[in-house]
Amino acid sequence: MTTVSTLIGKRLYDAGCRHSFGIPGGEVLAVMRGLDEAGVAFTLVKHENAGGFMAEGVHHRDGAPGVLVATLGPGVANAINVVANAWQDRVPMIFLTGCVDESEAATYTHQVFDHAQLMRPITKASLRMTAESAEVIIDKAIAIAMDDPPGPVHIDVPISVATQTVTTAVGARRTRPAPAVPAHSAAFAQARKWLAEAKRPIMIAGVEVLHHDAHDEVRAIVEELGIPLITTYKAKGIVDERHSMVLGGAGLSPMADKVLLPLIEQADFVLLAGYDPIEMRVNWRNLWGDDKKVVEFSATRNTHYVHQAALSFVGSVKEGLAEFRRGIARASTWSDVETLHVKAKLEQIYRTDEAWGPAAIVDVARRVLPEDTVASVDSGAHRILLSQTWKCYEPRALMQSSGLCTMGCSLPLGIGAKMANPSRPVAVFTGDACLEMTLGEFATARDAGTPVIVFVFADESLSLIEIKQRASGQPSLGVDFASTDFAAVSRALGGKGFDVHSREQLEDAIKESLAAECFSVISCHIPRKSYDGRI
Repeated sequence: MTTVSTLIGKRLYDAGCRHSFGIPGGEVLAVMRGLDEAGVAFTLVKHENAGGFMAEGVHHRDGAPGVLVATLGPGVANAINVVANAWQDRVPMIFLTGCVDESEAATYTHQVFDHAQLMRPITKASLRMTAESAEVIIDKAIAIAMDDPPGPVHIDVPISVATQTVTTAVGARRTRPAPAVPAHSAAFAQARKWLAEAKRPIMIAGVEVLHHDAHDEVRAIVEELGIPLITTYKAKGIVDERHSMVLGGAGLSPMADKVLLPLIEQADFVLLAGYDPIEMRVNWRNLWGDDKKVVEFSATRNTHYVHQAALSFVGSVKEGLAEFRRGIARASTWSDVETLHVKAKLEQIYRTDEAWGPAAIVDVARRVLPEDTVASVDSGAHRILLSQTWKCYEPRALMQSSGLCTMGCSLPLGIGAKMANPSRPVAVFTGDACLEMTLGEFATARDAGTPVIVFVFADESLSLIEIKQRASGQPSLGVDFASTDFAAVSRALGGKGFDVHSREQLEDAIKESLAAECFSVISCHIPRKSYDGRI
């Protein structure tokens, strides 16, 4: 006999899931056991929010939906931020929660509230598990989470239902549809004509390229048709950023916008490849007029109205781009000299040759760490700078919260990535305020045996907010705090700890950390206002 919890574990395992995260509660003990027995190993975390980011970190390495488990009441409430992040950042996630049975809830109120009502605005679906429909519900949840756009699905599992025997259902398994290719219509022919005639084209690619595994198609368009590429932050690395035609990530830095937006305005053709504008600042809204030749390949219909395209094709970004470029010869007049000049202008803004400071930290780390290092970065001024200066050589090499831009994500993202792929180095870049939000997860890194290397941009300030306060003429308020001895905290929780004040000290610390079998924290002390004029 198969119980509901056993079935949940088996179907998630079949979907590629090998890790789950959360904090136990009496209401989810059976669910946790079902996951673990099926091979979806359960990891105890210190906060549900961090557990969700660890699940996302795993997803970025294995492609399966992340799995987060929370008990009723406070466990569910603690996870609100990471579930909202998964919804805005297009992360497939199965969020399993325990709940009391309906008959019990009629006369029992302790820790009880309507989970589904709380979850509906920030999930793709909120489902309630039953023994009679267990097969349908878990398969439906996985399908909804993975379908475009990917995102979180919540399943409430009543206490008694978790141990009930499953009733076999007919038609529970779903066959995934074949990739949709644009029909050879008059509109498609017109789009191909524009591409064939374009002299100064530009391509903007986004996170849907990752979901549809379309990076080879994007690279072919860049290289064969000579089209410069701008990506969103999450799409960094879909083409090696050392390529002369790859202009890097964009969307949050006004300094980068001054260089990149004129290229888009002057382009005679704009190709949008899986471009979801949720990552972008407000000045990326409606960049072009109605007469602009803009062609969009998107996973879903445009209902955001951040931009519009003259011609839009909905379906597989991978198959769509492949068919779109088939048989087209290069007409672009862009040269490597021109694009390298653009890249040089960006590098001048985000110079990394400073003696010491935030850009020096990135420069040393990128040079000393192995090329296959997977990195995560938290939100704040350091993220904007790092996203411009850290070169990605492959897709999914830099993890961050780009839609919601939430703090406290980088350490758990890194832990999750390391668990999913232990052989690759993982670098975690975080601000000091961000790290103070997740210090407890050092214990998770210790217990999980994940030797991530944590770089702390330690300036004792919420620098991004402080810059905004000064820019608006407001006094400094709520942005400064005392220094924390992160190296000592790391050592106290079982890791290595370093305090560095120079490039030479940082390089030595990285080399020692790479050889360590435990996690390391490198606290990089930089002056306040180090980001002025840099982002």
